[in-house]
Amino acid sequence: MTVSMQWLFPISALERTPSSCSLHKQLYDRARGVEFLFRLGSSLALPSSAMFTAATWFHRFYMRYSMEDFHRQDVAASCIFLATKTEECGRKLRDVARVCQAKITSQDITCIPADSKEVDQCQTAILLTEEVLLEALCFDFIVESPHAELVDLFDAHEANDLVQEYAWSLAHDSYRTPMCILYPPKVIATACYVLAQRIFDGPNSPSLDARISAAAPSASLPTPPSHNPPSPDASRYAIEHFTFSETELSSVSEALSILLEFYSSQDVQNNYPYLSSIIAVPLPASPKPNLYVPASHLASQESPADALSPAPDAQGRTPSSSHGGHTPVRPNGHVPSRIEVQRVDLS
Repeated sequence: MTVSMQWLFPISALERTPSSCSLHKQLYDRARGVEFLFRLGSSLALPSSAMFTAATWFHRFYMRYSMEDFHRQDVAASCIFLATKTEECGRKLRDVARVCQAKITSQDITCIPADSKEVDQCQTAILLTEEVLLEALCFDFIVESPHAELVDLFDAHEANDLVQEYAWSLAHDSYRTPMCILYPPKVIATACYVLAQRIFDGPNSPSLDARISAAAPSASLPTPPSHNPPSPDASRYAIEHFTFSETELSSVSEALSILLEFYSSQDVQNNYPYLSSIIAVPLPASPKPNLYVPASHLASQESPADALSPAPDAQGRTPSSSHGGHTPVRPNGHVPSRIEVQRVDLS
């Protein structure tokens, strides 16, 4: 199954959405909206697959409706509520509204009365937004995730456990960018896998360009004197696994640039020092999308409504995967050790 072409947009389409704010501000608010969505899903104990579906719908929605007309928190809550129905992990509307209200007001859920006026208003907002969401989605609920492609890569290639964990986490964070509406899942999965390998291998390893080039740099060299074929290049495994065309390789390069631009826009020095190993990776040499500017430049542009954003919630983190908090069980039954993945708080 392939992603319907109506849901894959060129990067230039991001400049032509109904929203009137700058593209940088749109992407900043999209990231915050997805973070809010993930927090809702985590508090509702939803499987990650449902949250990925909801996050994809969130991005699709704002290609057709304005961020000024529909606040990101209302859209995020509606996407989550709809996903609980289509992904067969049903939750009551009132429970979703209570959790939403708790996040908005930075209160414990036990402090939110189920029969309060605020919860009733939140329920109404979710239902009204859901009507527009259904129209925006054209009642097309099918969503594919790059995580499924990563599972195939993990099953076909015995990668280092940390590489798997890094790739899994990067795929999670890709939803904070619009990559899910720009590229097919296998392109996103490959970008995450290649970047994970580069982070793990370190600065003295092959560059991103070498890892995603159409032909291996050593392909033109003669066979060694022993006449034995050279060892497979593990750094190019994902590229060769999917046998990408030149156009698809260009998309992988763009996806890598978007991920690195997104991480580089965060306040690494003061708030997210654990991102330093990621942003130290040089971008591919191909033309850069240039979608992101430092988040600090945009925070001052917030409207009064944005001030309702929830405070950081150490307990409401995004789960590591749809496999119960870990990357998938390997074919031999081995479960990789879990590393602590800290995530960017943008909500």
